[in-house]
Amino acid sequence: MKWKVEFYRKENGEEPVKEFLLSLPEKHRAKAVREIDLLEEFGTNLKEPHVKHIKGHKNLWELRIKFAGDISRIFYFMPINDTFLLLSGFVKKTEKTPQGEIDKALHYMEDYARRTK
Repeated sequence: MKWKVEFYRKENGEEPVKEFLLSLPEKHRAKAVREIDLLEEFGTNLKEPHVKHIKGHKNLWELRIKFAGDISRIFYFMPINDTFLLLSGFVKKTEKTPQGEIDKALHYMEDYARRTK
């Protein structure tokens, strides 16, 4: 099966994951892009440590990026059978994923669903 990866776009045209990627140092960004490529190549067959389901949120997943001592995450979901929609990203500074980051990704999911009905 061929998988697709797309970037969520806000109503104002901003693409949070693209902006996040551009904010990363060059080598960290390259590692993040490689993880996105793996998601596109392997789709739902990609497992930990690359991806992880967010507990308590049926359709929300995180792409896990580790570069040197830095850890970052990109939230995504599958709105269509063969497409992953990248929602938001952040550099992880605590052991537990901040609820505010999860809430932001959920808000983007809801916004996407509302605008694509």
